[in-house]
Amino acid sequence: MGVTTIGLDLAKIVFQVHGIDGDGKVLVRRQLRRSEVLKFFQGLPACLVGMEACGTAHHWAREIAALGHTVKLMPPAYVKPYVKRGKTDAAVTLANKTARIAWAVLTRGGTYAAPTAA
Repeated sequence: MGVTTIGLDLAKIVFQVHGIDGDGKVLVRRQLRRSEVLKFFQGLPACLVGMEACGTAHHWAREIAALGHTVKLMPPAYVKPYVKRGKTDAAVTLANKTARIAWAVLTRGGTYAAPTAA
């Protein structure tokens, strides 16, 4: 079974990706530079992509949706309940945040923001 859901944590330079299959098994956990993001999503079959709403989220949502993926933007309040406290290692913290985004997009009911037009 391939990747069905991606949690994408946006940043200035390095983005964090967490991909799971339909059973919740982690298939992808990696960092992507800004220039690698679209190449990465071009190589994936259409899947659900969740990202926390932020300044550049609408831009990335439009770009990724143009490749055939379903994109859901979530307010930070939807991701916050999944925060695990007490992590000190930066890499572990980023991996946990993207895992929370992927999990939140699957479990949270309700309306998600649609990307705005350019």
